[in-house]
Amino acid sequence: MGKYSPEVDKYIQNSADFAKPILKHLRELIHKVCPEVEEKIKWGNPHLDYKGTFIFMAAFKQHAIFGFWKSTLMKDPNGLFKQNKDAMGSLGRLTEVSQLPSDKILTAYIKEGMRLNDEGKKVIVTKHAKPKLVVPSFIVKILSKNKEAKVTFDGLSPSHKREYVEWIMEAKREETKQSRIEKTIKMLIEGKSMNWEYEAKMKSK
Repeated sequence: MGKYSPEVDKYIQNSADFAKPILKHLRELIHKVCPEVEEKIKWGNPHLDYKGTFIFMAAFKQHAIFGFWKSTLMKDPNGLFKQNKDAMGSLGRLTEVSQLPSDKILTAYIKEGMRLNDEGKKVIVTKHAKPKLVVPSFIVKILSKNKEAKVTFDGLSPSHKREYVEWIMEAKREETKQSRIEKTIKMLIEGKSMNWEYEAKMKSK
């Protein structure tokens, strides 16, 4: 029989409110389809293993993710992976349960992932260099007017810089973009990365 992990309970409880129902729904569906699944915290995030690495989930400040470890080997009849090829995880950036495919579709994908592990299929992991981050000129200009924010931004790792830039650029409305810019400057002045709360939480465990 499968195992529920108290560490995963704690992870979900400490996640942002929007993420809790997403993680809970996915977790229960996986256990229903694959009763033998075992939960673990690996690399700071929940992993649900079945005869090896199987499925992973994570919640960040603005979105949650869900992914199949062997998605590159899986059949994708509904095009879920193609739709989200530029996002981390298999289903893109999740902010509410309604974004999830139906339980029927997810069940089929979970069973496909189980089949691959039953057959002992292996994923060949290759490292792909991410495209160089280009900071839009208007962000560069705003940072140049805020010395403290610029110092923090310049000292961030490429991945942390990318988080801020993508968050701002994903805003569909100008008002939202301006609001995100203001929040970004405030957090940078305070010396914080975008997901500092999550990172601090993981370090404290």
